[in-house]
Amino acid sequence: MGALHEGHLSLVDAAKGGCDAVAVSIFVNPTQFAPAEDLAAYPRRPEADLAACEARGADLVFIPSVEAMYGDGALTHVTVAELSGGLCGRSRPTHFAGVCTVVAKLFNIVQPDKAYFGRKDFQQAVIIRRMARDLDFPIEIVTCPIVRESDGLALSSRNAYLTPPQRAQAPALSASLAAAERLIRAEAPPAEAVRAQVRRHLAAHAPDGRIDYVEVVDPEALTAVARARPPVLVALAVRFGSTRLIDNVLVDAEAPAG
Repeated sequence: MGALHEGHLSLVDAAKGGCDAVAVSIFVNPTQFAPAEDLAAYPRRPEADLAACEARGADLVFIPSVEAMYGDGALTHVTVAELSGGLCGRSRPTHFAGVCTVVAKLFNIVQPDKAYFGRKDFQQAVIIRRMARDLDFPIEIVTCPIVRESDGLALSSRNAYLTPPQRAQAPALSASLAAAERLIRAEAPPAEAVRAQVRRHLAAHAPDGRIDYVEVVDPEALTAVARARPPVLVALAVRFGSTRLIDNVLVDAEAPAG
């Protein structure tokens, strides 16, 4: 959605390494915002984004208008219901229908062979992969590692909204997930013990944050698990004021997650 940072640009780098040509879409998609969310305030920096894409070697940048994408009276929506109701979908019930609809449209317009998505939006990547499979899009969905600040905070365009005190507390999200991973690898504990540990860490180190959710789920079905055995996903969302941040760690069966 623009306001590109190193997380986004790492996807360009990955695509450059795996494709003959790279197209970047930049579109602040109104259908994935609820009425009370930050559509009007969402950062838009098209000139800087174009310069960043050019510097990283993108071959094409597609920046459509809302009118070009949706026209008058669009009635069709794409949903992946079974995967969209939990995690972020619980507090943002219309979000993933907007995401799937616009991504399906972008797939049809651009017709890529591969599409690259970041692991920070883990639920989104799982949903899009399932959508592509179910609708027979001949596209390989590639997920890429989370890119973080030096203190562990996952890069996000919304980090710019944080006040200095909030920014100082925000690295507690990734630190709580790192502690959860250590616990899982050491003990394969009940999922509730992992959730409780993450919540305690956030309460101690991010007192200004309001927890939206902390969940321990199967990384494919996105359903809750009783015991946290790899492979397992620990995901969370925390609000600092009106700013909602998400993060996750995939604890796989072989090695610590990157």
